[in-house]
Amino acid sequence: MKTGSLTTTEPETRAEEELGNPWQVVLFNDEVHSFDEVILQIQKATGYSLERASEITFRVHHNGKAVVYIGEKDDCEKVAGVLGQIKLIVQVERT
Repeated sequence: MKTGSLTTTEPETRAEEELGNPWQVVLFNDEVHSFDEVILQIQKATGYSLERASEITFRVHHNGKAVVYIGEKDDCEKVAGVLGQIKLIVQVERT
């Protein structure tokens, strides 16, 4: 809403800005990739330890999907891009 030369922001928009508009990368299970391939690609995309990448991979396997990364939209898109290099099924979404 404009008032003269000043611009005001709606309260919900301001709250989103303060939270940094959190986004997440969700990885979905598939029957194509081995556990080792997925673990290595998660490490490559995020820099996570072998243990953390393994935990996420097992969560994906057992639940059908899991959140791999939470952060700014640009960072999430980069992580999703690296995971997508080997055709893993991912989705970037707002938390």
